[in-house]
Amino acid sequence: MTHHAIQYLFSCEHATCAVPEAYRELFKGEEDVVASGEGWEPGVLNLCQAFSMRYHTPLVHGDVTRLLIDLEQDGDARWSRYTAKLPEATRLKLADRHQRPFRTQLSQRVRDGLRRQQPLFHLLAHTSPEVDGRVVLETFAGMRPAEELASAWRGLLRAASVDVMHLHNATPNALEAWLIGQAGEGAYTPVRLTVAQSFFLEGRPRRWDEMKKLFIETLNRALSEAPPLNGPESHATAQG
Repeated sequence: MTHHAIQYLFSCEHATCAVPEAYRELFKGEEDVVASGEGWEPGVLNLCQAFSMRYHTPLVHGDVTRLLIDLEQDGDARWSRYTAKLPEATRLKLADRHQRPFRTQLSQRVRDGLRRQQPLFHLLAHTSPEVDGRVVLETFAGMRPAEELASAWRGLLRAASVDVMHLHNATPNALEAWLIGQAGEGAYTPVRLTVAQSFFLEGRPRRWDEMKKLFIETLNRALSEAPPLNGPESHATAQG
C-alpha cells in the first residue's frame, strides 16, 4: 500500500567518497582513508535509492567525501583534518558548491511538501561500523508523530528478528536542527535511521538485499499502523 496522503523525503549526506579533480592532490597518498568508513557511509546511497524507488520520490544525497566537507555540520565542524588547513576562500567555495545546493534541495522539498498541507515524512539515512549487526532509529524531542512511527517500525523489525533499538530525544546535528527550523510548526516528521555497515559489506547478520526489502515492507506497515502524521498541533514542541 502506498500512503498517498503523505509526502516522502529520503536523504543521505555521506553517500559517496568522491573527490573532485581539483582536490585530488589534497588526498594524495590518503586514498585508502578516503575510501574507508571515515570518508563515507558504505551502503547508504544504495539503501536510499531503494526507498526512493519504492515511494516514487526523488532522493537528496551528498556528492563528495565528508573528508572534503561534512554536509551535516556548520562552521568549523564541517572541515576534516585535510580541509581545515585550506585557505578560507577555498573552504567557502567548497561550501558554496556542495553544501549550499544540498541544503537548498532539502529546504525546497520540505517547504514544498508542507505547502501542500500534507504531512512530510523525512528519513535521514546512515550506515555505521559502530552499531555492528544492529539497526538504530532515532527521534527528536517534541516530535510525537515521529516517535510513534519509529516505535511502530521498531516493533515490526523486532518481530522480524532484527536487533533494533529506538532512541528518543536524540540531539539533532546542525543539519537536522536547521531542517526542523525550516519546517517550523508544519507537519514535519523526521526519523534518523542508522544501519550497521556489516549488513552491506559482509551480509552479516543478514543479507543486504533481504534487509532492504524488510526495511521497506516494515516501514510501509508502520505508516499504516501508527497514528496519522497530520496536524501541526501534534508536532508542537513538547513542554517538560
